Amino acid sequence: MPRRLISTGSPFEQTAGYSRAVVDGDFVFISGTTGYDYATMTMPGAVEEQARNCLQTIARVLDEAGFALADVVRATYYVTDMAYADKVFPIHSACLGNVRPAATMLAVSALYRPEMKIEIEVTAKRRSA
Repeated sequence: MPRRLISTGSPFEQTAGYSRAVVDGDFVFISGTTGYDYATMTMPGAVEEQARNCLQTIARVLDEAGFALADVVRATYYVTDMAYADKVFPIHSACLGNVRPAATMLAVSALYRPEMKIEIEVTAKRRSA
C-alpha cells in the first residue's frame, strides 16, 4: 500500500513543507495540530476551545484517512503553560477517555505563534476487524 499524504489546507503545511497526516499501511501519523479553525483561520483565546479545535481537526483527518478516534494509540500534548493541563485533561478524557492511548503532556516555552496555547499530535493504528 503506497504512502498517502493528507492536507487540511492550512497555509502552514505548504510554507513549512509538511503534511497534516501521513498514512502508511495500518498507521496514520498526524502532525502537531493547533487550535485554529482552519475554515476561518481564527484562533480562540481560551486553551479549552483551542484543545477542542485541535481534537476536532484530528478527528476529521482520521476520518479522511479511514481511521477513527478509537484507533489512536499515542497522543502528545504541548502546552505553553503547565497550568493548562487541568483545563485540557477533561477535554482529552471526553474525546479519548474510552480509548486511553499512551499520552504525554509537555510544557514548552512557546509554540510557533504567540496565540497558540496547545498543540496535539497523534498516531493511530488501524484495528483488526
